[in-house]
Amino acid sequence: MPDQILLVDNDKALVFSISHYLVNEGFIVKTANSVESGIKSLISNRPALIISDILMPQQDGYHFIKYVKSSDKYSNVPFIFISAKGMTSDRICGYKLGCQHYITKPFDPEELLAIVKSLLNYARVCTNFVDEKTNSMESILNDNQQLLVSPLEYKVLKCVLEGMTNKEIADILKFTIRNVEKYVSRLLSKTDTKNRTHLAQYCYKRKIKVKRANDGNRTRE
Repeated sequence: MPDQILLVDNDKALVFSISHYLVNEGFIVKTANSVESGIKSLISNRPALIISDILMPQQDGYHFIKYVKSSDKYSNVPFIFISAKGMTSDRICGYKLGCQHYITKPFDPEELLAIVKSLLNYARVCTNFVDEKTNSMESILNDNQQLLVSPLEYKVLKCVLEGMTNKEIADILKFTIRNVEKYVSRLLSKTDTKNRTHLAQYCYKRKIKVKRANDGNRTRE
């Protein structure tokens, strides 16, 4: 069955062109012209991915993503912002709120399509991947243990679980890409996983509670 995409934007011409393009590429597209109608559509038909503008009447896209990411039911749905707000601070705000990609208008539909396919593929792999070390990881849950990470590892892990690239994580956290790679490597080692996809699956599949090291039980950065 084709993946369903929810497109929320009050620009009728843009909605028509994007939805027409995505439908021709084999997707089902539900549209909404406001955050309120977008939330109603989200509740009635859970999409595989959300594309939303930011600047809309009454409630903006920031309100929408906060609603999506605060819900256990929808928080894992990939979220793309498309907006005329192109400042670096705007993009950082979007990423901090949980969007996986931020595209500045105007944009090439082929770029949007490539991002959509990439995010859906990543989500699909995370859902379908069967870990080879199920027994050893299940024992962690059975023993009621938690994954203990440093504050910086915690921030990096959250970004990884949101599907961000190392460059995007570096931009958000003001790290070098090399430092991001270092923290990702530590997380892979702590979870005995082979790559970022395995790490995401490890956490999502078992709903691992990630606990930051506190002052009484601090780990080195």
